[in-house]
Amino acid sequence: MSDMTNDNPAERGHIGAGIRVISVTSGKGGVGKTNVVVNLAIALSRLGKRCLVLDADLGLGNIDVLLGLTPEYNIGHVLMGEKTMADVVIEGPCGIKILPASSGVYELADLSAADRLSVISHLETYSVSCGGLDIMLIDTAAGISSNVVFFNIASREIIVVTTPEPTAITDAYALMKVLSQRHGERAFRLIVNSVRSPRQGLEVYRNISSAGDRFLNVSLDYLGCIMQDESVHKSVARQKAVVEAYPDSRASVSFARLAAALLEQAPPEGLKGGLQLFWRNAVTREA
Repeated sequence: MSDMTNDNPAERGHIGAGIRVISVTSGKGGVGKTNVVVNLAIALSRLGKRCLVLDADLGLGNIDVLLGLTPEYNIGHVLMGEKTMADVVIEGPCGIKILPASSGVYELADLSAADRLSVISHLETYSVSCGGLDIMLIDTAAGISSNVVFFNIASREIIVVTTPEPTAITDAYALMKVLSQRHGERAFRLIVNSVRSPRQGLEVYRNISSAGDRFLNVSLDYLGCIMQDESVHKSVARQKAVVEAYPDSRASVSFARLAAALLEQAPPEGLKGGLQLFWRNAVTREA
């Protein structure tokens, strides 16, 4: 299977025409990325947006566990031809839609080119048939695996999540380096999780942005930060989103601000665009 390292940036297809498709990714595990995705989706839903969350950590998905849900089916059943996306998608808090991943299925951790094409096709079909979506948030796995790269370059927007820890910052930069130098991505947004103060979040952004400007020639916009808050840990233990369990907590206020900021910022212009439609041909040649 190709790892797409020779991918032509012009030869890509997008998921869900007319929908804001946003990948949420991280270089390092343990930075709270999945928590960010779930709470951001609920906050966006409260602002009137119809959201679908795709758990794209396909072999080790845990969004359902985080929310205390018990889906009967997952995306593996779709790829095996046993179920449609409509059969698999479940409803979460505040009406958000969730496409669960498998847990402990090694084969899904590294999709073939044909399976990647199948995922896109099924998602596009579902987005039309479900009655309309505004935003699709894709919770990628951490790191730089082929699945992670695929879901990032198949999205219109990329949000990178990090924490103030030096290893998390280094890995966030490394992820952007791979996506920019090997796959032509030029625009990213940053969320800094678990900060002691807004100032600390801004400092992390400035450090990464400065390095990106000097060595990567990428645009990095600061979406905002999430305050360090014990309520997050309590909500995880309760298998609830913090914005639902502790709506007045510092973290919940942070998520509300992030959702508003995301809606205020238009998607990057002049990137990917219609040329992404050629991705199908590239994937077909790899299959």
